[in-house]
Amino acid sequence: MSNVRLGDVATLITKGTTPTTVGGRFASHGINFVKSESIAGSKYLNSDIFEKIDEETDSKLKRSRLKKGDLLFSIAGAYLAKVAIVRGSDVPANTNQAVGIVRLKHDIVDKDYAYYFYSQRSITAYINKLSSQSSQPNLNLDLLGRLPFDLKAYVDQQKIAAVLSALDAKIDCNKRINADLEAMAKTLYDYWFVQFDFPDANGKPYKFSGGRMVYNAILKREIPASWTDGTLNDLGQIVGGSTPSTKKPDNFTAKGTPWITPNDLSDNQGNKFITRGAQDVSQEGIKDASLKKYPAGTVLLSSRAPIGYMAIARAELTTNQGFKSFIPCNGYSSEFIYYTVMNSLKAITQYASGSTFKEVSGAVLKTVKITRPERSVVESFTKRVEPFFRRQDLLEQENQQLTQLRDWLLPMLMNGQVTVA
Repeated sequence: MSNVRLGDVATLITKGTTPTTVGGRFASHGINFVKSESIAGSKYLNSDIFEKIDEETDSKLKRSRLKKGDLLFSIAGAYLAKVAIVRGSDVPANTNQAVGIVRLKHDIVDKDYAYYFYSQRSITAYINKLSSQSSQPNLNLDLLGRLPFDLKAYVDQQKIAAVLSALDAKIDCNKRINADLEAMAKTLYDYWFVQFDFPDANGKPYKFSGGRMVYNAILKREIPASWTDGTLNDLGQIVGGSTPSTKKPDNFTAKGTPWITPNDLSDNQGNKFITRGAQDVSQEGIKDASLKKYPAGTVLLSSRAPIGYMAIARAELTTNQGFKSFIPCNGYSSEFIYYTVMNSLKAITQYASGSTFKEVSGAVLKTVKITRPERSVVESFTKRVEPFFRRQDLLEQENQQLTQLRDWLLPMLMNGQVTVA
């Protein structure tokens, strides 16, 4: 085992360039351009949020061209200290000045091992401490090159990386399954409740097969003859939340009633369900803030800072004032409410107001218009998608367990408390 510096095991340490600083520009298609948002705590870059640059711009950004196997560090901004690996499918690619590029000596360093080493919480905390020494927290290239690195024997690096990679591969597989299930459920909702091609009495697509449509003056569109107009208030009881006094420590506890904030939903992005957030409230806290507990199946919607994060309560919980949540009633299921609210987000956002930050009130939310289908169609839809939701819930919980196992193993594998045969 040898403690060295990152610069000792790298052939290149540099950072990216913003296209506009060299007279370049973004494009609608072309070469991938990586921003720090793509380095957000997973092993590989999130290609869904790449920008694009044209070949002329790419030719001006010579120092920041990426190669397969490069280790990228977010060295400034909200994603400071996050790290990710460049895959072959990501290149050709470039990146901006908030991203540090490290090209490792591949004959002595396994890139996966290096990724996991710098993903340790202790290392992340160390990087954040280093960066906080400047007026605007960032990690310059000198500091990046001087980061510590535990250079184990190459075969030991590979063994450690293999164990952790197997866990990440399973997590990634579960995410892809859930994404496919989500696409199928969302497509079915759109097909039935947006295009109105739900199965008619003969099992054929209603509108496509000539089902009777009538103009609705309130919705200002044609809808199936037996359907009507309504508002989001018809879906269920719309409820808010509140915050207990933070001056009373007894209002919060480690094991109480889950208390969800918009920030918890931000951290939960990529998941459909939520069990608890960063903090629980005690019975004293519930009384202090006159909080109400909401049942499993409640559809949570963040109504400010920002508007539009959503999740379904896996178990009983409560929320702060940054929510307008839907407790299902009137025969509408959580599944139907979830997609109907999601489908109404554009209108909800348009109704938002506020000078400091945008917010949508419960009173306004209750006026957002929706199409109300026949109850039998909603019941049929729920029956179709319930298995998808159950499967997604199980896979999300499995991923939480796998993530906890990986994060528990990581430091012990690195410091030798656990060894791989």
